[in-house]
Amino acid sequence: MKPLSKFCCRLGLIGYQGTVSKVLVVLCTFPDVEQARQIGTALIEKQLAACVNVIPGIGSIYEWQGEIKQEGEVLALIKTSETAFPALENEIFRLHPYDVPEIIALPVAVGSVPYLRWVLGQTGAPLD
Repeated sequence: MKPLSKFCCRLGLIGYQGTVSKVLVVLCTFPDVEQARQIGTALIEKQLAACVNVIPGIGSIYEWQGEIKQEGEVLALIKTSETAFPALENEIFRLHPYDVPEIIALPVAVGSVPYLRWVLGQTGAPLD
């Protein structure tokens, strides 16, 4: 075992080098807090996400249909599992007001064992 792997194990962290935590953090932007909360709540109720953080006040700059846009948006950080992600993605597409919603899943490399197990449990993923 490499030194950093041993260090992570001593700290009660999992998911470093050779092990996969199976937990994802999904980034998704919304036009307003209300829609982010509504969709976030739906994801929790369907056990597609364990936790959704709603962060208002971000600014986005992007090109849409040939025009540069600068808009205020709300960022949601959605904690889920690899197992739940396909259904979570479908639910966001179904409910989201944007034609092309941002859905970017980032794998969690390292995290506390109790928290990662909780995320997996909340989303019906195997705990192995």
